[in-house]
Amino acid sequence: MIWVSSRWKILLMVAPALIVFTAFVIYPVLYSLGFSFTKFQGFGAPEWIGLDNYVALAADPFFWQSLQNTIVILVVSLVVLIPASFALALLLRRRVTGGGAMRALVFGPAIIAPILVGLIWVFILDPKIGLLNRVLGFFGFAPVQWIGGDTLTPYSVALVFIWSSIGFAMTIFYAGLQLLPADVMEASALDGATGWQQLRHITVPMMRETFAIVTILMITNVFKIFELVYMLTGGGPVHRSETLVSYMYFVTFTNQQYGYGMALAVIITILGAVVSVGYLALARGRKQPA
Repeated sequence: MIWVSSRWKILLMVAPALIVFTAFVIYPVLYSLGFSFTKFQGFGAPEWIGLDNYVALAADPFFWQSLQNTIVILVVSLVVLIPASFALALLLRRRVTGGGAMRALVFGPAIIAPILVGLIWVFILDPKIGLLNRVLGFFGFAPVQWIGGDTLTPYSVALVFIWSSIGFAMTIFYAGLQLLPADVMEASALDGATGWQQLRHITVPMMRETFAIVTILMITNVFKIFELVYMLTGGGPVHRSETLVSYMYFVTFTNQQYGYGMALAVIITILGAVVSVGYLALARGRKQPA
């Protein structure tokens, strides 16, 4: 009876969270999955069309362009953001004059709404009126198509994403560094370990879980990028600068192809899950002793 009572107490405690999770996560996901097999344009009843939306996605050049752009932004962001934010956390961990102000300055962009971040960077990167091209022109250089072109736009979006996210990632790394046992570092120093040896053989290995958390969060955020693209380029010209989410917004709410948009949402969810789980599997594999 005691065991039964304890079991029911546990169920009662987790039931509210399970109900909320089911209502606001599980049900919408399952509803979207079912809706992705239909054709619906905002009026009338949805028409069941099976896998037609997914077949159309496979043949949609704009989908592949948006996927390519998202991958470029993801790779560039992770390659630059993770090391840079960790290096900043290491720097700010040291007791330096103005360290608090530096932390606030670095973290500042993370609390700005993404739509405002995009607006700020439009005035910097716009090919015609942007501050960056004005500075280049002052020194005699030709203007550069930072946004709205075929080549540099994904990298510009990645730059803006890094700027807006580096403070958040740095804060997580900084918190992780604060949890490292001081006695281990002191013992290694007494044994003659240099700062680089401590970083390579002690700090980084003990921070692997923190690296995993930051990486998964950044992967998730990249797959959700919408406001930056919407403000910087609007997805143009001719959808060449779309990300997966911005293209999903276009087909769903501009073209009113709701079933097609839901199919794209399902693909985005699957891709994000595959990349995240794949990274976790790789990280755990590296952690296992040979």
